[in-house]
Amino acid sequence: MQQPQCADAVLMVRPAAFDYNPETAGSNRMQRQVGLASSTARDLARCEFDGMAGILRNEGVRVCVAEDTPEPPKPDAVFPNNWVSFHADGTVVLYPMQAESRRHERRRAVVEQVVRELGFRVRRTLDLTPHETEGHFLEGTGSLVLDKVHRVAYACKSPRTHEAVLDEWSGELGYEPLLFAAEDRQGVPLYHTNVMLSIGARFVLVAAESIVPADRQRMLERLAASGREIIEVGPAAVEGFAANVLELGTWDEALGDCGVLVMSTTARQALSPHQFARLTACTDSVVTVPVPTIERLGGGSVRCMLAEVFSSP
Repeated sequence: MQQPQCADAVLMVRPAAFDYNPETAGSNRMQRQVGLASSTARDLARCEFDGMAGILRNEGVRVCVAEDTPEPPKPDAVFPNNWVSFHADGTVVLYPMQAESRRHERRRAVVEQVVRELGFRVRRTLDLTPHETEGHFLEGTGSLVLDKVHRVAYACKSPRTHEAVLDEWSGELGYEPLLFAAEDRQGVPLYHTNVMLSIGARFVLVAAESIVPADRQRMLERLAASGREIIEVGPAAVEGFAANVLELGTWDEALGDCGVLVMSTTARQALSPHQFARLTACTDSVVTVPVPTIERLGGGSVRCMLAEVFSSP
């Protein structure tokens, strides 16, 4: 049975101590320290989070909201897709995280809540966290952008994405790993693949200029072989989180099964009218949500906030 590209359910974690995390800023140049008091940053992030969860539910997406625990403080807990993924064959994967402060985000209670609320049936757990002792990391669907239909796992090299862990993940899940290098405008490796690549049912949004020349043609040819519409964005759009988007499945009385593309207002503004028109032609609807505090302090946008949950048999 072929796995669908788009999940119709997601896990979101409502932050209890959201803030700028200096431990992760070394490899994530998209984080910005903007001088907000910690309590203000937390309250703004929670407001943005609640608004986004409500919008998704109004679109018919099933949302499991897990509450973060205040102790120990976990400034990046709003980004659960980095530590867990839920697959259509019933596999749950737990990932090795670079920052020690982020390892506290992995909580059994959150997985149990997904099982309880979304009906996910756990058939096996792939625990990759022992790789942390060797300094080898793979940060979930931040490190991995998956073509689930053709079973290709795209991953850009970074301190948070190690080739050996990628190979183990790919072997266990039955994917072809495709490792490449991608950099920002200063020549620094992009910290996560999902800030420069998004794959929907009918489109690929890719920052082709960010891929190093030695890997670019190979990458673009492999993406084009999927038969999807290839929409390229530039480095400035990456900085505006234009590629950090996610298409989800939903249901409409008139259309039946359909797709909804979720992006931030920042990402929408970073796309040209032509790019946005091409993107909207490849999905059934687009929703934009404002998450500026989470983007500036956390260095991630809406895709990072969503851990997809695929229906398991």
